[in-house]
Amino acid sequence: MKELNSLEDIFNKRLFRIPDYQRGYAWRDEQLSAFWEDLMNLNKNRFHYTGVLSIKEIDREVWKDWNTEAWLIETRKHQPVHIVDGQQRLTTCTILIYCITKMIEKHPNYKNRDDSEIYLGSYSLKEIKRQYISISQPPNHTINTFKFGYEKDNPSFLFLKHKVFEEPSGGKIDETFYTLNLENAKKFFNDNLNDLYKKDGILGIENLFEKLVQRMMFNLYELGDDFDVFVAFETMNNRGKKLSDLELLKNRLIYLTTLYDDTVSNNDKVEVRKNINSAWKEIYYQLGRNKKRPLNDDDFLRAHWIMYFKYSRQKGNDYIKSLLDEEFAPKKVLTKIKVNKKSLSKVLEVKEENIEVEEEEEEEDFLESIEEIVEVEEARLSITTIDKYVKSLKDAAQHWYNTYNPEDNVDLTADESIYIDKLNRINISYFRPLVMSLFASGRFNVDERIKLLKKIERFIFLNFRLSRSMSNYKSSYYYNATRELYKGSLKIETLIDSLDEHSNYTFYENGDFYYSYFKDHITKKFSSNGIGYYAWNGLRYFLFEYEEYLKRHRNQPKISWKNFVRSTKDKVSIEHIYPQTPSNECWKPKFNDYSDYEINRFKGSLGNLLPLSASINSSLQNDCFKDKNVEKYDKDGTLIRNGYQNGSYSEQEVAKYNEWTPEAIMKRGLTLLKFMEDNWNISLGTIEDKLKILHLDFMNNEEEEETT
Repeated sequence: MKELNSLEDIFNKRLFRIPDYQRGYAWRDEQLSAFWEDLMNLNKNRFHYTGVLSIKEIDREVWKDWNTEAWLIETRKHQPVHIVDGQQRLTTCTILIYCITKMIEKHPNYKNRDDSEIYLGSYSLKEIKRQYISISQPPNHTINTFKFGYEKDNPSFLFLKHKVFEEPSGGKIDETFYTLNLENAKKFFNDNLNDLYKKDGILGIENLFEKLVQRMMFNLYELGDDFDVFVAFETMNNRGKKLSDLELLKNRLIYLTTLYDDTVSNNDKVEVRKNINSAWKEIYYQLGRNKKRPLNDDDFLRAHWIMYFKYSRQKGNDYIKSLLDEEFAPKKVLTKIKVNKKSLSKVLEVKEENIEVEEEEEEEDFLESIEEIVEVEEARLSITTIDKYVKSLKDAAQHWYNTYNPEDNVDLTADESIYIDKLNRINISYFRPLVMSLFASGRFNVDERIKLLKKIERFIFLNFRLSRSMSNYKSSYYYNATRELYKGSLKIETLIDSLDEHSNYTFYENGDFYYSYFKDHITKKFSSNGIGYYAWNGLRYFLFEYEEYLKRHRNQPKISWKNFVRSTKDKVSIEHIYPQTPSNECWKPKFNDYSDYEINRFKGSLGNLLPLSASINSSLQNDCFKDKNVEKYDKDGTLIRNGYQNGSYSEQEVAKYNEWTPEAIMKRGLTLLKFMEDNWNISLGTIEDKLKILHLDFMNNEEEEETT
C-alpha cells in the first residue's frame, strides 16, 4: 500500500483549490449513498481504494495575490494545488469531516470546552479542523484560511465557507444548482451521522472518522508543467459522474483562451476568461434558482445552440458535437488564416488626410507601409467571437429560467406570465427555444410578444391536441425561425402568419374545423380501453382552461394545476359524474333505455368528465348524483369529499342540474364544445357535427332540438 495515500497524508501541508475550468459539486443521492455504504462496510483493519486524485501545483504568479492564503504558503510551506481529477470525492470527504466535528462539538459531554480539549479518538478537534477545514493566521487570527475550496469569485466557495462550514457572513450568498448539491450533501451526512450515533454512540463516530482519514486510500498523481490540464479534465472526469455538455463547454472555452498567441493581448485573454466564469456563474444561478425544480443544463445549452447557430437535425447530441468539434474546436484557434485589411487601411488613409507631407516620395512610402500589413494572419476563431457567444449564453439563461417559471415573475408582465404558463401546461415542446429567443432578442414590445405567445398556444392545441399531428410537425421550421428571430432576419409578423399557415390543413374550405382527426382519435380510445375522452392527452389542459374561463372576474382559484395533474394511487382529480361502474340503484332508471354500447359512450363523453377541486378516493365515484353534490364525511367525522356545491367552478356549474341524465351529459358536452370554439377561434359545425365529436350522435332528434 506504499504507493497509495490516505486523506491524512494528502491534506498534510497542502492547500487545495478547485480551478475555474472545473464544474461545481455534482454528487447527488446515488453517489452519496454509495460513498456512505463503502465507508460503513469497510472493516477498520482493511483499506478501501477510493480512486485517483490528480493535482497540479499552482504557479506563484497565480497565488501571490491571494490575500487569505499567501501566508500559509510562504510561512508554513503549504503546497497550493489545483485539483484536476477527484474533486467530487475530496469535496465529499471534507463535508463529512466538517459534519463530524460539529456533531462532536455539540455533544453534551463537551459543553463549554475548548476545541483543544475535545478528542475524537487520538485527534483533538482543534487538530482536525486545522488539518482539513481551516486555519487562522497568528497572532491576531483575523485571517481564516480554508484548506480546501474553490478559486475566488466562485459562488460555490462562498456557499461552502458560509453555509456548509458556517463561517459568519454579512453579505448575500448566491445559490446555484451546484450549491444545492453542497447543501444536500451536508444534510445527508448529518442525518446519517445522527442515525449512527443513536446506534453506536461516540465510538461509532470515532471509528468512522478513523476509517475516513486513514483507510480510504487514493492514488495521488501530481501533474507536471508540461501536462495539458484542460485535455486531462475532459478525459479524466468522464470516469465518474459524467460531465454535462455545459461543463465540458466551459472547460473548452477557457482552454481556447490559453491557445492564442501574442497577437491577442494578455488583457484580452484574462478578460474573456473572466467573462466565461461570470457567464457560467449566472447560468448555474438561473438553472438552480428554483430549488424544487432545477433545470437541466444540457437542455439549456441545446436550446441556445438552436438560437445562436444554424440548426441541423441529425442526432440527439448533434449540438454538442457541433460546439466542441466545429464551432469551438482547438484547431480553429491554432489554424491561421489570412485576413484582408484593406478596409482598415482606407480608414487609416482618411484619418491621415490632414497630415502635411513635405515631399511626394514620403507619401508614397507611407502608403506602401500600409499595404505591407494589408494581409495578416489571425486565428480562424477570434477571441471576440468566443466573447460574443459567452455573453449571449449568459444573457439567455435568465430568459430560459423565465420560460419555466412565469408565475410571480417580475421580469414578465401579467399577461406574459399567463400565456407562458399556458404553454407549460399544454406542453410547450419544441417551442421553448423560440420563446427564449423572443425575449432574448430584445426587439419586440409586450403586445408583439403576447400576440406570438397566443398563436403558439393555439397552434399546439389545434395541431397536437386536436388534429393529432406528429410531435415533431414543423419542428425544423420553428427551430430555424428561433435563430432568425434572434438575429433579426425574420419579422415577427411573418412568424405569426406562419403559425396560421401551418394550421390550414385543419380547416375545411368554408372555414369549419376539420374535426375528423380528433373524432377518430377519441373513437380509438373508446375501442381500445373503453374510456373515451378520459384518455385524451389534452383533457386536463382543456378542462383547466374551462375552469379558468369560469373563474374570470373572480379572484379565488378553486383548482391548483400542480395538484390537478399529480397522479396518486386510488385517487382521482377528474371524476366521471355518471360512474364507470354504476353499481348504485339510483343510476339505473335514468340509463335503462340505452344499450351497453351507448352507456359506455355516456361514461366516456366529454360532458360527463368533471375536474375536482380536491382529489377523492376512486370508490366515491359510485355515489348517487345528489350525494356527490354535498359534503361527505367518514365515520370519524373527517371530510372525504367537498361536494360539487362547494367545489371548483366547474363543479358548482354541474351542481345546478337537478339530476344527472343522458340529456345533461349531452347538454354539458355541447357547452364545453362551444367554449372550445370561442376560446380557440374555430367552428365545429352544426349540432349534428358536435354530437359526432362527443360520440353521442345516437341521441334522437327530439333531444337535439331540446338542447338547442
